[in-house]
Amino acid sequence: MATPFTDIYDLVIEQIDDYRLVALYNQDVLNDTTNLDTYLHGFMLLAIPEFSECSQDLSLRDDVTTLSFTETLTDINKKILSKLMVKEWLSKEVKNILDMKAKIQDVDYKTYSEAQNITARQTMLTMFKEECSQLLIDYGYRNNSWANWYSGNFSGL
Repeated sequence: MATPFTDIYDLVIEQIDDYRLVALYNQDVLNDTTNLDTYLHGFMLLAIPEFSECSQDLSLRDDVTTLSFTETLTDINKKILSKLMVKEWLSKEVKNILDMKAKIQDVDYKTYSEAQNITARQTMLTMFKEECSQLLIDYGYRNNSWANWYSGNFSGL
């Protein structure tokens, strides 16, 4: 059975504490809509190319009624995709705050938004980027053919 995108979206929601996403999630549950899926779909499309070394096929099914992958993804692959999606979301949030700062004068900015908020979000984004990089490195080590390395076959690098 193919892994639906909603499996990954659920993992994303567990990692983000944003009232807007929680409100979308609750609205979808109560009204049987797909607003959250529509919002998160773009982040999924950004995350997939970053996970190019995935051992599974991350191709999407042609069936547009149910957004899913062609394969059933392992738990670690789901986790990595969700982390990459959160990284993309965080990047968007930091850019939004920086754009807002550029449009508001310094005196007004200090009144309406704390500069620490930007610093905290930038720090969080940096940490998430590092965490995602480490996950991908560890994943690569686990899925490397060490037998080929031992025999001196370094092709495909």
